[in-house]
Amino acid sequence: MPVISTKTDPTNLTLTIVFTMAANADRVWRLWSDPRQLEKWWGPPQWPATFYRYNFAVDGQCAFYMTGPDGTKMHGWWRITALAEPHHLELHDGFADENGEPTGEHGITDMVVTMEPVDTGTRMTVVSRFESELHLEEMLAMGMEQGMTEAMGQIDAVLAT
Repeated sequence: MPVISTKTDPTNLTLTIVFTMAANADRVWRLWSDPRQLEKWWGPPQWPATFYRYNFAVDGQCAFYMTGPDGTKMHGWWRITALAEPHHLELHDGFADENGEPTGEHGITDMVVTMEPVDTGTRMTVVSRFESELHLEEMLAMGMEQGMTEAMGQIDAVLAT
């Protein structure tokens, strides 16, 4: 699954990652809709995710943590804001406490995911929009671009199972 591009746009406060995979959109949709599949690729390899609350519906709440190499857990939450199976989803993303409740720390990122057919399978575009330039810079400094690219690099293995 080659990453076609990553682009940071400080003017529009976005980080966009585009890549392709050799699967149809219905199969790619399951990467998002099934939390057990999502756990196999969400988060970079050294910070795997565990979803312990997962309501994949509009206004649904999701809670997860990523476990670092030293056992540190970073908690996060999502609120699904739009779904159009199998081509489009939108969500709010943020940091959470150990109960999955938003902390407000590090702001809220809006994420828009689109999946479109291409000759080789499906192109997935993930656009993350930040609250401010400071929020964008903070998330980039925390390694978000590299982490998302590494995470998405695990999708081919999930699709192969």
